[in-house]
Order: sequence, then C-alpha cells, then structure tokens
Amino acid sequence: MLKLMRSPLKYVQGQGALSEVYEETKDLGTSFLFICSNSGYKNCHEKIEKSFEEKGAKVKFEIFGGVSSIGEIERMQKIVRENQIDCVAAVGGGSAIDTAKATAHYEKLPVVIIPTVVATDAPCTGLSVIYNNDGSFSHYIFYPKNPDAVIVDSDIIAHAPVKFLVAGMGDALGTYFEARACEKAKAPSLENGGITKSAMALCRLCYETLLEDGYKALKACENQIVTPALEAIIEANTYLSGVGADNGGLAVSHSVYNGFTALEECEATMHGCVVAFGTLAQLVLEDAPAAEFNQVLEFCVSVGLPVTLKEIGVTDKERVRIAAKNACAEGESIHNMIGDVTPEQLYDALIAADVLGQEYLDKRK
Repeated sequence: MLKLMRSPLKYVQGQGALSEVYEETKDLGTSFLFICSNSGYKNCHEKIEKSFEEKGAKVKFEIFGGVSSIGEIERMQKIVRENQIDCVAAVGGGSAIDTAKATAHYEKLPVVIIPTVVATDAPCTGLSVIYNNDGSFSHYIFYPKNPDAVIVDSDIIAHAPVKFLVAGMGDALGTYFEARACEKAKAPSLENGGITKSAMALCRLCYETLLEDGYKALKACENQIVTPALEAIIEANTYLSGVGADNGGLAVSHSVYNGFTALEECEATMHGCVVAFGTLAQLVLEDAPAAEFNQVLEFCVSVGLPVTLKEIGVTDKERVRIAAKNACAEGESIHNMIGDVTPEQLYDALIAADVLGQEYLDKRK
C-alpha cells in the first residue's frame, strides 16, 4: 500500500478573517455562491459582502434547508447553473459544509469552507455525509481532493455557543488514538493509503494541543474572547484533527458514535461527545497504561466531555448491547484494530469505561 498525504490547498485562520475572504479566494473565480446556515448568514454575510465590494466579483447567498440531503444538493446545483457560478462556498456548520462540498463536486467547481463553529473536523476533510430527503442516512461521498480553501474567523468561533467548541475537542480527541491503532495494524487511512510520519505527527500534535490548551480555550470561549489558547484549539479541532483523521484513519472512537446513533436517547448528544467516550472505550480495549487512560479521563472531565454512559444519554445496559452490535457492523472502522473487535468485547469495554468514569467522578465529589 502506497503512503499518501492530503490536505486543503489553503488554510487561513485568525481574527477578522472574514474581511479577507475575497483576497484569499479571488483566484478561484468571479462568481461565488455562499451556501449558508441561518446563523451563518446572520453572523457573516455583511463582512463577506464588504470584502467583495468594488472587486468586480458577483456574490450570491443562499440559506440551505438544514440537512445535506440529496434534494437540497440538487437545488443548489440548479442555482449554480442558473447563475453561472464559478466557486461554491459553505458558511456554517457540518451540514452546510457537506452540502457545499457535494454541490461543488458534482458541478466540477472549487469549494471554499467558512466554518462558523468548530464542533467537528469536517471543514478540512475530503468527504461528506449525505442524507435522504426524509432525513435518514444515505451514503458518504469521498472526494478526489480536499477543499480549495478553509477560512476560519476566530471572532466568530469565540462568539459561538461553547458546546460546539467542547464537542469539537471530543472529535479531535479520537484523532491520535485512532490513527495510532491504524498505524499499528497497517490499516488504510480514510484516503485509502498508507499512513505517513507527517500524518502521525499532526495527530500527535492534535492530542498534545488539547491537553495544553483545551481548558484555557474553554474559558476564553465562555467569555467570548480570543486568546492564543483558543486559537490553538480552533486549529486543533479544525486542521490538525481534520487532516490527521483523513490521513491517519479511524478505529473504535468513531464506530462507537455510529453505533450509538441507533439509540433514540442519544439523538441530542453531539457527535464529538460520543467520540470522546468511544476513545475511552478504545483505550480499555487496548489495555492502555493506566497513566494514559487517566490522562484522557481527566482531560474529558476538565472540559466537560462525557466519561459515563449516562452523560451521553444511556441508562439501560441492554441498550448498550444494541449500540455495540451496530458499531461492529461490516465496514465499520472498528475492524481496523489488530485482532478485530467483537460486539461482546466492545460491550465489555463500554461498560468498563463507564465504571471507571463514574468512579473518577465520585472521587471528585
């Protein structure tokens, strides 16, 4: 298997980045469609429009339906063709991002990502999650390239609800441990290639950044201020995690998330929160050193990530068996683990992680 490395062509981050959207994208065309979430349009469109003033480029803003569905993507494709759009951009969270990526891909256009939250590493990845028009899961799209540009305005992230930053740290937490498992098993990355030393270095830096700056960034976001720690975590949640996962691969953490999505009681639990708990379960399966497990546990508690099943919405152990079975379905990334993992083994690991997490919380009382 050949080793490979992919990433966005350009990554821009900092305070006031929205004012530079034109300068950072002017080589991509003269007609832009910005696919926006409701909050993305409200918080960003004036600054983006101002950056394009008197530049001779045409901009169109469209608020999408809220889900990256087949029908919504087709609607955006029609807008692209009717308005002779040169470049598609996303302004919002994961669903807006996935919609813009798919629209650009099908229309063979460049795509720019402007995240308004950093709850997942979707901005930098070369894939989308696509849903049917009724909201049910349809399929993944794996693209031949990553986004042409990712532009993150730190002021926008600082003023977004704190829960999104925390969830993003949970998503990022799995990056190093899942990539490490894939490297050991010689499993392929999400890009279906071998894992480079560069990818592992990014994944490791992602974890180290979370430990160093996670709590400080949380406090900055709670007070809607931008500090070096918040800038570091924005980068970890977005770039280090996104490029790391793309090129490092997935294992138990994300399969656990996929498994728990089958439970109604977890519908309101954010992606990154379940991934964080899945990381604890992966460490149990690996029989990781106590010092490493405790370090991850302490980090989760310090920033408000769940360490028990109850915190992700589950109180019935029999429901955990259902999630464990789904997490081990054919094609799931959990099978990248050395020796593979059965539903029974995963169930035991989830219960063990829950017990250890509850014990830690009880000691803190």
